[in-house]
Amino acid sequence: MSRILLADDSPHAQRMGERILRDEGFEVVSLTDGDAVLASLQEADPDVLVADAFLPGKSGFDLCRYIKSNPLHSHMRVVLTAGLLEKLSEEESKQAGADAVLKKPFESSVVLSTLHPLLKDAQTARSLTRPKTEGGQQIAPDPERVRAAVTIALDAALPALIQEITQRVLIALGH
Repeated sequence: MSRILLADDSPHAQRMGERILRDEGFEVVSLTDGDAVLASLQEADPDVLVADAFLPGKSGFDLCRYIKSNPLHSHMRVVLTAGLLEKLSEEESKQAGADAVLKKPFESSVVLSTLHPLLKDAQTARSLTRPKTEGGQQIAPDPERVRAAVTIALDAALPALIQEITQRVLIALGH
């Protein structure tokens, strides 16, 4: 069963998201602020994080950058959300490493059509990066599969890395 971590400080958005996802058979872990998400990422180990871009504490952007830069979470996909009246830049979302963007209020068909391919990607990446066991013995990882997983992780992290390096160079040059 796929696990989705839903992070939103709006009780209404959280209820709607939970209903849509649970009705589809997903396991849902719900949290209301970015600091709680960060503290629970390793234990929850979701396939997808659906996070409000403007969460209190760590924002959805902060969480996305953290996840995309952390090898422990290389399988995880991130969807940033925002209300209709909140300005959510697609470019800023891409630079943070977001895999998708959703507007609230959630529409079931849009949520599911966005999440299904991301869940499939996450499960594929997870299978490539997790050690396999047979009869209690760990099986050596396939180097080509590890290389593929590293490529996926780098592809996801590269835009945010380029943006951060560019900003640091501009600051160093006094611009």
